[in-house]
Amino acid sequence: MKRPLVMIGAAVAALGLLAGCSTTNSGSSSSGSTTLDFAALQGGYGTAMYHKVIDAYEKLHPNVHIKLTLSKDIEDEITPQMKAGNYPDLVELGEGRAAGLTETMVKDKALEDLTSVLKEKIPGQGGTVSSQLTGGIVGNLATNPYGTDKTYLMPVYYAPTGLVYDKHLFAEKGWAVPTTWKQMFQLGDEAKAQGMSLFTYPTTGYLDSFFYALTADVGGKAFYDDVMNYKPGIWETAKGKKVLDIATKLLSYAAPTTVGYANEQDYLKNQQSVMDDKALFMPNGTWVSTEMASAPRASGFEWGLMPLPAVSAGDERYIATQTEAVWVPSAAKHKDAAKDFIAFMYSKKAAKLFAASGAIQPIKGVSSLLTGDNKSFYKVYDESGVKPIVGGFASTGTVQGVSIQDTLFGTANSIITGDKTEAQWRSALNAASNKLHAAKD
Repeated sequence: MKRPLVMIGAAVAALGLLAGCSTTNSGSSSSGSTTLDFAALQGGYGTAMYHKVIDAYEKLHPNVHIKLTLSKDIEDEITPQMKAGNYPDLVELGEGRAAGLTETMVKDKALEDLTSVLKEKIPGQGGTVSSQLTGGIVGNLATNPYGTDKTYLMPVYYAPTGLVYDKHLFAEKGWAVPTTWKQMFQLGDEAKAQGMSLFTYPTTGYLDSFFYALTADVGGKAFYDDVMNYKPGIWETAKGKKVLDIATKLLSYAAPTTVGYANEQDYLKNQQSVMDDKALFMPNGTWVSTEMASAPRASGFEWGLMPLPAVSAGDERYIATQTEAVWVPSAAKHKDAAKDFIAFMYSKKAAKLFAASGAIQPIKGVSSLLTGDNKSFYKVYDESGVKPIVGGFASTGTVQGVSIQDTLFGTANSIITGDKTEAQWRSALNAASNKLHAAKD
């Protein structure tokens, strides 16, 4: 997975990462060279792109050596060292992981302020980072987690997320891609009559982008912001109820194998059900085609990606945009060198190397680098009436036993099995949201 969107169960406990460590920012050894310690998640994009980008940077900076640590469980690699006071200088790791390391660093206010990076000149190219970035990609809760004008998480690799499906199947059946939820559920009935399910999901964590887009579709950006900032009573409003009404009805069309496979060991089986034309839609992002590149598929299978259907015909539709994050621990030793390398990650040279592996940097003109499935996936931003939305829930102080992600996304399994009702879902969401509102800094 490019970004394992597994939910964070319960509130993440503080790790005490800053205890007993000293901070320097010399950036150099006595020999005049710098070794930059870079830890990164090994996701669906593979490993080659990192080595190529590092090589390109080191050619520009012969006195800098970048020590790369790549792992599918990067948290397990670096957390023990961080507890001992040995911090990497740079980390590529987004939110939404089971270990919740990035969230913990945000909660502990243990991240370096990277706002200055936006003004840095891009090494080997010129021009500032901010002048190259796609509009709206920074300045949201995903990059400025405290709701201020300070950026702590720089976005690397951005991707539209929506409902993926088999374009060939729709053409073969003569089905129109639904643009309203009424059409969606009508299609669900027709698919059921032909032995297919309307919906599945890899794990409940993949419902994050689904709910981000759905809340904006139902109530617009203002309602979305209220939900993300835990406005008291927000889930008891008519719009809050509408969101869960739609979600609950969609879950009633879920493939019968969904819950059994919705875990980190078996999630590929749910993804396979779409490729086998057993399920029509699942929430996912552009990385799925790379991740499933070697998987078997129905004859003629072709990846498609669509935004969620509109609540009513003609309504604006939002496409949730996932971003990976790169950050610098405030206790890192070589913070200046780390910031310079971050700036290089937004260069045209680096973007071309990343794009070759399917990782798309959020810079202007990047569409010219796209090929294959990505060229089709990113066209969703060009659809009429579709707007990107970036961000997620606001950071708060830790509330013991409360996780909005667990309550909103994780309850889907229980709705499908019938262990919980929509009314119970709404009540639990409202209670969790209100508690987190009270814990906001």
